[in-house]
Amino acid sequence: QVQLAESGGGLAQAGGSLRLSCVASGRNISAYGISWFRQAPGKEREFVIGVPWRPGNRGYQVYSDSVEGRFTVSRDNAENTVYLQMNSLKTEDTAVYYCAADPSGSGSTRPGAYVYWGQGTRVTVSS
Repeated sequence: QVQLAESGGGLAQAGGSLRLSCVASGRNISAYGISWFRQAPGKEREFVIGVPWRPGNRGYQVYSDSVEGRFTVSRDNAENTVYLQMNSLKTEDTAVYYCAADPSGSGSTRPGAYVYWGQGTRVTVSS
């Protein structure tokens, strides 16, 4: 079993930055696909950004169009942690952000592909 715990959410102004952390426990997730999803009030959970497993950990990432150029994701395998750096925040980024782990390493954009989920951390961006 893998337990995921997100942190780092909070209130930010539009144009500002936040860094979210996803700390894994139970198993080493270096070979897992890890993605961030978000869910805004009244909306479905959507894929944001992910880092599939790739040999050599070359930093390959998958983005949704809405965050490309603003959000980046990185792994610290020694700390069993994945980070989401969010820059140039917009009010429409307001949501609860979840990290999710896919043991197959695929980095799918579909929530159903992920076995393990964190409890979420709330991000609110004000204008």
